[in-house]
Amino acid sequence: MTEAEHAHDAVDNGRHEQMTERAHAEERAGVWSGSWVAERLGVELAGDDTLPGLLGLALRRNPKRAHLLVSNVLGKHVPQSPSVVYGHGVALGRRVRDLLGARAAEDAVVLGYAETATGLGHSVADGLGPAPYLHSTRRPVTGVARAGGFEESHSHATSHLLLPEDPALLAGDGPLVLVDDEFSTGNTVLNTVRALHERYPRKRYVVVALVDMRSPADAGRLEDFAREIGARVDLVTAASGTVRLPPGVLEKGQELVAHHEARAAAPAREGSLTGSGSVARVDLRWPARVPDGGRHGFTAAQRERLESALPGMAERIAAALPAGARRVLVLGFEELMYAPLRLAHALEQTADADVRYSTTTRSPVLAVDDPGYAIRTRLVFPAHDDPADGPGERYAYNVAGAGFDAVVAVVDSAADTPALHAPDGLLARLAAHTPHVLLAVVPSYVPQAPHASERPPMLPEPLRGPDFSSYAPDEVGWLLQDLSDVTLEAPTEEREEAIQSGGAHYAESLPVEYQPSAQYQELFHAALETSAARLARAVGAVTEIVLTERSPRPVLVSLARAGTPVGILMRRWAQFRHGLDLPHYAVSIVRGRGIDANALRWLAEHHDPADVVFVDGWTGKGAITRELAAALREFEASDGVTGFDPEIAVLADPGSCVRTYGTRDDFLIPSACLNSTVSGLISRTVLRADLVGPHDFHGAKFYRELAGADLSPAFLDAVSARFPDVADTVDAQAKELLAADRTPTWEGWAAVERISEEYGIHDVNLVKPGVGETTRVMLRRVPWKVLARAGAGADLDHVRLLAEQRGVPVEEVADLPYTCVGLIHPQYTRGATGADGKAVAL
Repeated sequence: MTEAEHAHDAVDNGRHEQMTERAHAEERAGVWSGSWVAERLGVELAGDDTLPGLLGLALRRNPKRAHLLVSNVLGKHVPQSPSVVYGHGVALGRRVRDLLGARAAEDAVVLGYAETATGLGHSVADGLGPAPYLHSTRRPVTGVARAGGFEESHSHATSHLLLPEDPALLAGDGPLVLVDDEFSTGNTVLNTVRALHERYPRKRYVVVALVDMRSPADAGRLEDFAREIGARVDLVTAASGTVRLPPGVLEKGQELVAHHEARAAAPAREGSLTGSGSVARVDLRWPARVPDGGRHGFTAAQRERLESALPGMAERIAAALPAGARRVLVLGFEELMYAPLRLAHALEQTADADVRYSTTTRSPVLAVDDPGYAIRTRLVFPAHDDPADGPGERYAYNVAGAGFDAVVAVVDSAADTPALHAPDGLLARLAAHTPHVLLAVVPSYVPQAPHASERPPMLPEPLRGPDFSSYAPDEVGWLLQDLSDVTLEAPTEEREEAIQSGGAHYAESLPVEYQPSAQYQELFHAALETSAARLARAVGAVTEIVLTERSPRPVLVSLARAGTPVGILMRRWAQFRHGLDLPHYAVSIVRGRGIDANALRWLAEHHDPADVVFVDGWTGKGAITRELAAALREFEASDGVTGFDPEIAVLADPGSCVRTYGTRDDFLIPSACLNSTVSGLISRTVLRADLVGPHDFHGAKFYRELAGADLSPAFLDAVSARFPDVADTVDAQAKELLAADRTPTWEGWAAVERISEEYGIHDVNLVKPGVGETTRVMLRRVPWKVLARAGAGADLDHVRLLAEQRGVPVEEVADLPYTCVGLIHPQYTRGATGADGKAVAL
């Protein structure tokens, strides 16, 4: 570091310390922004003396946790001086450098968490020194292969992707520094380290957070985990403490939220309107070859180029501000936190104004206009970056009514869309509350496509019956490897606990196969007799749409295993109605891990990818639909193979997630009632590092021992026997569908998010909508409760029987968009209680 840099740091550190002390002094002299919640709920923040200066409290609609910790120094929900925000991150980074030592710090890589800690993590990397930086993202990027991913179990948006431009960024053996805003349970960190350690093992990890708020029960988990993987794991935080909750706090919290939500829905929640301000652009002249953040990695050389360009960009913003502007907010955008923070920091040193910094967010929080409450006002606007998980509301907190003379909204170019400029968009919402809005657009960084790595020259031929599955050999070829001799089954309760604790992925083991009672088998046969004709109509309709719109000779590729019997039935319809002998394969797709890339390579070598039609049984909330689309983009980037269409063809689309379907009714598909005994005696697919190598297909088991209970051929024959009876009806139904507007509305995903919030689950992966998904919950997971649409009839007989056998309550709900919804037990551990405080029945 040069002498000038040392001098700059000294000035900056002094200013950070002064402003931090000023913030604390204001806190001591004023009202704590957690007092409103603390007084009404009896919540106590215990720990370091600095905690009240760092944290306030707010409320969310969450029966599991009434309070929400709101950081005063992160720059997410609360506008704060950029010197304070940046200074906290840099100070933590320097503590990490002192902990590691200069030599180890040079080999370190810093990883931040989307969306809240992307700017904090980048600031820590700045304090650490020359360390490269990467943050996780929830935005899939075309042309960038995924280097990893993990789940954040209790967030409203869970899936994190790691998309470095340089695949070697995470492959070194130097320390990995993981940065989050709050260290609460440790689940997210454990999920991350476990996923990365399997792929890129190393000896040392450092976890960094602004506050350590672990409970005593969670305090020892990090040390136990470190011993388990044989690595050192250190923790660096600015402060530590815990939240003490009195009895009955959940009920009181629910009452408070219910009381204030009606008022929060009124215009008053967004502050008093000041009129319609002006909106103008400011050209930053962002430096070439500098990424907009750490989504694809950020190197020391890029950091130097940004540092040299920041003063000029700040001067251009200052020149565009209205004369006499005394209070200015620089507002970032979700994951785009670091670039706006650094621009605000430079503007703070350039302009004669009180500069504040915060960002928009996906997280919904109740606003209460009281000085003792952390979220005073809230602006609501629609998403404007075409997010991969569909449209939804976004929020800007504590902006309205804060007296800003100007707001500088900073977005990346991917988010500079018509929705941003719409009458209900972010810019219009800001202009209603401040006289001047400036829009600064940072170009979205587009990485160069990596070179495809070498592949083995040949992949094995598909497995076929009777050696693998009870289906006839021409019915389906399985692009899987046979793991029948491997013990993979574990009791349902053990699997659920491991999955939800971050200790395992659901695809690494198998549930013990459910053996149906005589009563349950009778229900299956009755349901099949009742619904065979309806199934035949749906099979015929979706097949006719595929033949008309997709390909005259499609290659059917079922998503194993629920899609496999559907693919066979579609193949049979094409043969019955058109004399076609269509190829049909089954491949594995795993939520959070993607589709089997080796299976795609095999398909591309043997067929035209443009002819491939992916097939599944039904849609729930659309998670697999999104998973497939993201995986195919990743495959195109890594292998350069184009033509695969991500549009899935399904029998039933109750979630309105696809265009190609036989019906959008949520009805009982009898193949959902059972497991392997209606799916060719094949297990769910398995993806585990010690069993599936980089050049292997995913695995599955063939349960030959269950041949006596196999109903797979009988199911297929019962449905295809109805083909002649429904042929004319199918022609009319297909014609009607082809002429209809089948654009997906994703209403199922919206319903799942609402249910997740209303029932205090806050993890959409634990909400399984539709008859088929609810049945899976009852057969494979630890169910908590079943929501049934009021008046649902025979379609739910088997669900009610399973619920009775497992002691699971069935709750009738009016206006449910699905026939039923299955809720997996939240935060399951054996002997745990659910969000309602009741013990699960096993």
